Amino acid sequence: MSDRVVVCAYHNVGFRCLEELLRQGADIRLIFTHEDSPTEEIWFRSVRELAERHGIPYVTADINEPLNVARIREIAPAFLLSFYYRNMIKPEVLDLASKGALNLHGSYLPRYRGRVPVNWAVINGETETGATLHYMEGKPDAGDIVDQITIPIAFTDTAFDVFNNLTEAAVEVISRAWPQLLGGTAPRIKMNLDQGSYFGGRKPADGAIDWRKSAVQIYNLIRGVTHPYPGAFTGLDGNRVIIWEAWPVSGNGAPGRIIASEPLLVGTGEGLLEIRALQVEGGVEETASTFVENNDVTTAHFT
Repeated sequence: MSDRVVVCAYHNVGFRCLEELLRQGADIRLIFTHEDSPTEEIWFRSVRELAERHGIPYVTADINEPLNVARIREIAPAFLLSFYYRNMIKPEVLDLASKGALNLHGSYLPRYRGRVPVNWAVINGETETGATLHYMEGKPDAGDIVDQITIPIAFTDTAFDVFNNLTEAAVEVISRAWPQLLGGTAPRIKMNLDQGSYFGGRKPADGAIDWRKSAVQIYNLIRGVTHPYPGAFTGLDGNRVIIWEAWPVSGNGAPGRIIASEPLLVGTGEGLLEIRALQVEGGVEETASTFVENNDVTTAHFT
């Protein structure tokens, strides 16, 4: 009898890793996923549709609910696998997988444990991140590592670019680790949490720009939360303005003060920020040149 598998999956990483398991013939008995949120831009592929296409039962309720725990216990899975599932899975559920419960995390653990690791890595100006398959335990992103791959982050990359690269790296990790897990030959490398870091989730309000920071820091925030994420924002004449694209350049200017219109340059705590695309609340996204044509920016100041 093949090893039964229960999968928790969402987002593109969940979709693609699930695809890879199916390609390798994994005996997937049940999938846990999520209902799409009406407040979130849904730009990623649907795990639900993939499950339906392959005739695999799926559940969108929390895996930790008693009825779901009982269902997993009845399946008696060898493996429980989590790919960008958003709920913390309780230890009593993890223990139901006789050969292990594993998670694919979007960083090179133990760095960037926790939520939205790709966005945090870009916002913090990292030059690389990774994809890590590890065993789950009570503490998040802390169990033994099976396999991991580094992913470079170019200075021009947005979080979306990095996430796309992460998705492909995640598939590669699953592709080579799954046969080892089935064969009982997969390594277990203890994670040293003292060498890592932990970050919490982010809310749209966390995209507020502090013009006292350097141009590079602000640029990193902008590329870390630009499309398809909510965006970095500032105030102008009582309106919220989202900065979708920008670039740091040398120069000096008072933080938030527009000092030139062609190109549109704004002072920061260190250097200048060239704004290339923006959107006034209630309006449409536009290039900086179009914005300048339609607005008097000679005395404007972002707050």
